[in-house]
Amino acid sequence: MSVKLGPNRYGKAEIRLVHVVRDGPVHHVKDLNVSTSLSGDMEAVHLTGDNAAVLPTDTQKNTAYALAREHGVGQIEEFALLLARHFVESQPTIHHARVEIDEYAWRREGPHSFVREGGEVRTCAVHHDRDGRSTVVSGLKDLVLMNTTGSEFHGYIVDEYTTLQPATDRILATAVAARWRHTGDTTAYGKSYEQVRGSLLDAFAGTHSLSLQQTLYAMGERALTACPEICEIRLAMPNKHHFPVNLSPFGLDNQNEIFYAADRPYGLIEGSVLREDASDAGFAWE
Repeated sequence: MSVKLGPNRYGKAEIRLVHVVRDGPVHHVKDLNVSTSLSGDMEAVHLTGDNAAVLPTDTQKNTAYALAREHGVGQIEEFALLLARHFVESQPTIHHARVEIDEYAWRREGPHSFVREGGEVRTCAVHHDRDGRSTVVSGLKDLVLMNTTGSEFHGYIVDEYTTLQPATDRILATAVAARWRHTGDTTAYGKSYEQVRGSLLDAFAGTHSLSLQQTLYAMGERALTACPEICEIRLAMPNKHHFPVNLSPFGLDNQNEIFYAADRPYGLIEGSVLREDASDAGFAWE
């Protein structure tokens, strides 16, 4: 049997990095979860165990801490690009770097006091290769949304296994994971994050939904309309089902007021919305 080494990469996953900027009595906090992934001339380490081309994952962790100290941490996309470019440009055996960052928000309660926000997590994933090409994908996850009315679901396929009843007034709830690809001619990552987030919220709240797929498309379309600097957005939206509880055994009616919130199984709706003239994504989504 003849075999060969296929695509591969390695790195340090979930480097917890908290950066505190001490501006006199007023402090500022950046709370990150950084994951690095490198690829390149790695045949020897896989085939013979020769580590000469390998930058240890522990070194990758230390690099994240050192560059945070030397350069600070502003927008997570900028810090991810800094790391990715460092790995590729400083190590001849590293041809491609992928850096993914989650940022956890803290709400200020005083000059140096903070409360961890319980909402969504801001994300990014960047790539950089030895040919100087970079891609930036920003995003968010765990953005939990609910409409208590304005949602329907009917007219679907009915076969011998269908038990779901049509709904003309249902709860629509989801936890949005969204990622959007930048065109490459922007560095206003913080501004575009706020614009995309606001667009997703506005479209979810303002769409009379006949399906979660329709809502997903409306949200993606609104984000692209609001933000010319992004060319594609991908959304994953679980349908967090809320079923009316049958209260008739207790002599009570239920006028769409009491629900059971099921955690599983759930419908998972995924889709992308992109401009007709969107550039080729290259390795952005890898």
